[in-house]
Amino acid sequence: MSKRHKLPVEFTHRVRDTCLCLHTQRAGRALARRFDDALRPTDLTNGQFSLLISLNRLEPPTIGNVSALMAMDRTTLTANLKPLERRGLVKVAVDPADKRSRLLTLTPAGHALIVEAAPLWRRAHAATERLLGSDSDTLRAALRTLS
Repeated sequence: MSKRHKLPVEFTHRVRDTCLCLHTQRAGRALARRFDDALRPTDLTNGQFSLLISLNRLEPPTIGNVSALMAMDRTTLTANLKPLERRGLVKVAVDPADKRSRLLTLTPAGHALIVEAAPLWRRAHAATERLLGSDSDTLRAALRTLS
């Protein structure tokens, strides 16, 4: 490769040091590990916990509602629901009002598991908030602007 086609290493360092996407991904993975560790006694990942919590509603949501909330495409959501469905934590049913739509419901076992997981999440969340200090609210607000 000729010299004029090479990207200067200084640019690589700039990306490493300033890229919002890279820093957000790194922080997201670290945060996910923190909550995965906390939720391990329930055999749930942080993503599964978030998904189950999103179903804790008075009326069953549709796959479309949950995919929008989770900022996840329907195919990915469906794939993430499968293990929870196999564990008997979630029920997927045809919407009687629209046969093309699916409704998602927490089963009694799903409700029991989020009740068990909630104190684990609370502790992990409080520890993370303490670590971030007063930056927690600023961080949440900044992340909301991106989504």
